[in-house]
Amino acid sequence: QVQLVESGGGSVQAGGSLRLSCAVFGYAYSSYCMAWFRQAPGKEREGVAAIDSDGSTSYADSVKGRFTISQDTAKNTLYLQMNSLKPEDTAMYYCAAGPYVGVGSCPDLDSFYNYWGQGTQVTVFS
Repeated sequence: QVQLVESGGGSVQAGGSLRLSCAVFGYAYSSYCMAWFRQAPGKEREGVAAIDSDGSTSYADSVKGRFTISQDTAKNTLYLQMNSLKPEDTAMYYCAAGPYVGVGSCPDLDSFYNYWGQGTQVTVFS
């Protein structure tokens, strides 16, 4: 059974940093897409960043240069380092896992991903 467990959320002042973690259990595929999504109240869920099993990454324009997605395959853990946080980054953050579709081709469509974590709340106050 595949399970994704996020942690690391919290409240932080604008300009601060947080690092989210996503521990992955039971996902047996050696090739994959992993991604972070977020959903703010009253808004649709949006893709934030993605990484594939080759290590290729992609980012939403709104977080480029501020967020970094990474993975530790030995620990089966996905990370999202978030720097220079803004109030508009406030949302529930989810990690997701899906199939591999080619180098650097992980989509930012939530319908693509098969497995989801329960989410971790990030609140940025000014």
